[in-house]
Amino acid sequence: VNNTWKKWKIRLRCQKGIPPSLRGRAWQYLSGGKVKLEQNAGRFDELDLSPGDPKWLDVIERDLHRQFPFHEMFVSRGGHGQQDLFRVLKAYTLHRPEEGYCQAQAPVAAVLLMHMPAEQAFWCLVQICEKYLPGYYSEKLEAIQLDGEILFSLLHKFAPVAYKHLSKQKIDPILYMTEWFMCAFSRTLPWSSVLRVWDMFFCEGVKILFRVGLVLLKHTLGSSEKLKSCQGQYETMERLRALNPKIMQEAFLVQEIIELPVTERHIEREHLIQLKRWKESHGELQCRSPPRLHGAKAISDSEPHSRKALDPSPSIILPPGQVLPPKGRKNKEKKRDQGKVRPANGPIPEENGAQAFVEPGASPHHQSKDSLSSHESEDTYL
Repeated sequence: VNNTWKKWKIRLRCQKGIPPSLRGRAWQYLSGGKVKLEQNAGRFDELDLSPGDPKWLDVIERDLHRQFPFHEMFVSRGGHGQQDLFRVLKAYTLHRPEEGYCQAQAPVAAVLLMHMPAEQAFWCLVQICEKYLPGYYSEKLEAIQLDGEILFSLLHKFAPVAYKHLSKQKIDPILYMTEWFMCAFSRTLPWSSVLRVWDMFFCEGVKILFRVGLVLLKHTLGSSEKLKSCQGQYETMERLRALNPKIMQEAFLVQEIIELPVTERHIEREHLIQLKRWKESHGELQCRSPPRLHGAKAISDSEPHSRKALDPSPSIILPPGQVLPPKGRKNKEKKRDQGKVRPANGPIPEENGAQAFVEPGASPHHQSKDSLSSHESEDTYL
């Protein structure tokens, strides 16, 4: 992601949707969770074996059955899905004892577990809580309140009719956007839309959540026609709790998100304005969170690491000073001569004198020791 062209290609791929077979691994790389795991080898196992704080364990235990109860991973009490969810959430309370556990972390961790094993899910959760949404899950929820004010201010610019109506009804943003943002829309949108939003969120950061929120508000309360059935505060809140399925449909929603021109600069500028107002009315923030990082590029730049493992390894290694012959007739003749020496399906002599037999149509690459192991193919965890 350091290269501009690569960054553009990655963003475009995430906007189009990461293939399901690659999604789990892609999220790990985009979030920096893969690097965190490598830098902290064995840390999750230590936390997993620790007893944990009983205060948090009881609350986590009560929340397990509420997370995607109809999904095969979490349908049975005490099943492997609920066990892994408990392990991940318990480990986080030990990793960040000053934060402990917040109920909104459970659905986030559950979505991660649907795409990767527990240890990888833990480090992705750490990155979400510390890099993408710092302060969201702290006790006072100050960060989410600030982002509610930022969302409301952006609404004034991008959907003035909805802004005017919510202002008139005196509906505080915290009433409708808390679950949206803290759960990254995992409890709001249809499943296919959740996955597409998360693909873009891991790549581009929190601005994607702001865009989704603005799109939902705009298409729910953004015209006088839509407001006819939302005359009062109660009716408005009911409308926001039961959103029109059409505006949450994957193709429509993703296109609207991509086209909405909300940038990191908009968010950071509004953050400074709202932070100043907060200090004037509430005083200093009680929770000192690290600065928010806007997506995979910012996270990668903030934690420089060896990218050796990600570099493509060449399939042909030549001695120093030697170059590949040009393509042409000589090359073809050489291939033809090689074909005469050994039939395509014949034995291949090896250095130690032994012979390996290759089936017709089989490729030597299928025998490569570099092919992915089941441990590395974590994207197929589903």
